[in-house]
Amino acid sequence: MRSTRHLTAAASAAVLVTTLLAAAPAAAVGSSHHGIDWQPCPDVEPTEAVECATITVPLDYDRPWGEKIEIGLARRQAANPDEKLGTILMDPGGPGGSGVDSVKGGNPLTGATAEQFDIVGFDPRGVNTSTQVLCGEDKLEAVAAIGIPTDQKTFEALEDANGALTEDCRERTGKLFDHVSNLETVKDMERIRRALGEGRLNFLGYSYGTLMGQQYAEEYPRNIRTMVLDGNMDHSLESLWDFLSTETEAVEENFAEFAAWCESEPECALYGEDVASVYGDLKAKARAGELVDPYSGEPMDFFDLAEGYNFAVNFPQYWSFLATDYAAMINGEPLAGVSALQEAPAVENLGYPAWCQDYGFQVDDYEEFEGLLGDLAEAYPNVEWTPYNSYAVACIGSGIEHTNEREELDIDHAPPIVFIGNEHDYATVYDWTLTSVDQADGHLITYEGYWHTVYGGITDCVDDAVNAYFVDKTVPEGLSCPNVDFPVIGALTDRRNPHTVGPF
Repeated sequence: MRSTRHLTAAASAAVLVTTLLAAAPAAAVGSSHHGIDWQPCPDVEPTEAVECATITVPLDYDRPWGEKIEIGLARRQAANPDEKLGTILMDPGGPGGSGVDSVKGGNPLTGATAEQFDIVGFDPRGVNTSTQVLCGEDKLEAVAAIGIPTDQKTFEALEDANGALTEDCRERTGKLFDHVSNLETVKDMERIRRALGEGRLNFLGYSYGTLMGQQYAEEYPRNIRTMVLDGNMDHSLESLWDFLSTETEAVEENFAEFAAWCESEPECALYGEDVASVYGDLKAKARAGELVDPYSGEPMDFFDLAEGYNFAVNFPQYWSFLATDYAAMINGEPLAGVSALQEAPAVENLGYPAWCQDYGFQVDDYEEFEGLLGDLAEAYPNVEWTPYNSYAVACIGSGIEHTNEREELDIDHAPPIVFIGNEHDYATVYDWTLTSVDQADGHLITYEGYWHTVYGGITDCVDDAVNAYFVDKTVPEGLSCPNVDFPVIGALTDRRNPHTVGPF
C-alpha cells in the first residue's frame, strides 16, 4: 500500500478500501450519548479509553428516506474529563484515509486541547468501518500493471482498464459508488455533529480532510465553533495544467534546496558535483533503459527513478541517503539494504472514485498527455514529474461523473477559520493554502519547513497557537513558525510521520 510506482489513483485507493476490514463494536458495556452507542473498540487496549460506534445516514441525500449506509466513528476521551470543553471531529486526509484508525492509533491533539477535548475520528463513506466501496482485485491489478501511459496504445489500454474497474466496482458496491463525493461527506459530517449533541462543530482536517472542512464551512457556516485546516486542498484549480504545474513546482523547488545543500556539504556523497547534471544523466540513462536499481539490480525507467528515488528531495532527513544512492547509480555500484525513501512514509494516491467525482480532470488522448509532459519538462527541467501527477490520468475512460464542481470558496457568516501551510509541502502545496486563505478570508499559520501537515507534536510554535485557538478561540494573526526539518548525516534518528493517511 505504501509503494507508489506506477500505481494510479484508481488502483491504490481501491486497494485501500478492499484491504481494510470493518471492525464491528464489541458486545460490551459502553456509553450511549445522543443516539451514538459507544462501545469499546474490539482491537484496542482498554487502557487506551477509545470507543467505537456507527451512525446511519442516507446513501443519497436527494432521497433522505431511502437506502441507508453506516458511518464508522472512534472516540478518544479527553485526558482531563473534569475540564472537558467539548469534542473535536477530525479527518486525517485521503480520500480513503481512516479517521477511525487514526484515533485508535493515537491522539493527534496536544497540550490543553488533548486535556480538554474528546477527539472523534470518522471513516468517510466508502472506507473501512463505514459502508465500503468494493472492487475486484483482478481489475485493480490490471490498472496498476499499465501505470503511466507512454504512447497512444497504453493510453487506450488504461482507458479500457479504468472503464472495466468502474463497472466492476459499481456492480460490487451498488449505488454508493456514485455517491462518495465530498459533497456527500459534508452532509455526513453534519449528521455526526447532530448525533454528538454538543452544539457547534469543532473540526480538525488534515490534507484532503481540509476540503471537507472548506465545503462544510460553505454549507453550514453558522454551525462551526472552531475549525483548523492543515495542508489545504485548492478546489478552485481551473485546469489540469494548474494541478500538474503547482504540484511539480513544489518538488522542483525542493530539488533545488537538496542540490544547494549537497554542493555545500562536504559529507554529501555528491559534494563537488553539479547535482542537477548528475540527476540529468540518471534521467537520460533511465529513458535509454540503461539504469538499474542499486539495491535490487532491476532496471528502472524514468518514472521508477522519479517516484522511487527523487521524491526523497522533499524530506531533508533523507537527503544524505539519496545522494549516496545517486552516487552508486552513477558509478554502477550495488548497495545493500533498501533505499532511503523506501523506508520513509511514501506517497499514496488519491481515492477512487471520490477523486473523479471531486476533481474530474480529463485527458482526451496521449497527444494531449504528451504535450503536458513536455510542458512540465520545460517549466521544471530538473524533476519534470511528481507521483501526484499520476492523478491526471486517474479518471480517463472511467465514466465517473464529476459532480463536485471546482470553484472558489464562498464562505459567509462563519467564525474565524485557521489554515496551516508548510512552505515546502510537496502534496497540498503552500500556494493552495494561500489561495484557500484568501478565498475564505481565513487566518494563516505558516510553517517554514518541509513534509506534509504539521500540527500534532512537530513544533511547539504551531501547536501552541492551534491549542489556544481550540481552547480559548484565540485567533492567530500572521504567525510564521521556523523550520525544524534538517538533513541528517549518519544514522537516521528523526523519522517523523505526517498525520495524513492518504496522499492528500
